[in-house]
Amino acid sequence: MKITINSSLLGAALVALALAGCASSGTSTGAYGSGQSSPSSSPAPAAASADIAVGTSTLGKVIVDGKGMTAYVFDKDTPNSGSSACTGQCATLWPAITSKSATPQVSGVTGKIGTITGVDGGKQVTVNGRPIYTFAQDKAPGDINGQGVGGIWYVVSPTGDEVKSAKSGY
Repeated sequence: MKITINSSLLGAALVALALAGCASSGTSTGAYGSGQSSPSSSPAPAAASADIAVGTSTLGKVIVDGKGMTAYVFDKDTPNSGSSACTGQCATLWPAITSKSATPQVSGVTGKIGTITGVDGGKQVTVNGRPIYTFAQDKAPGDINGQGVGGIWYVVSPTGDEVKSAKSGY
């Protein structure tokens, strides 16, 4: 796939715009650059019926959704609050990981699993009381482009802890 400079600049501008919606007013989230993908790593395949499972990235074992895409937590979410702080443009760039059931199907994840009513009215999966999301800029299983974005988005370990090592260039 050939990417031109103009589309790269447009993509960076869209990411910066969308991320601006994720920050609370008066809070700076820093400058944004391009993320890091990990094409050399391959996720462990998610169980076919699992809403979330464990995959592998350059950061080690991480939670992935049913399609194998990396899961992230948002530091602006309050654990066990029953709601997501990621709305509007933020929710477009950081889609919620959802389940059709109030008891999501899980493979290998040891953190406490639950659901909340997501911003779209669906059942958003939580780990240790924190809503989890994917990142629209991750294009393939194993990508971790959202790691460290704005200093508020982090990959999630199977225990539900955020992984703060190997931050991206955001």
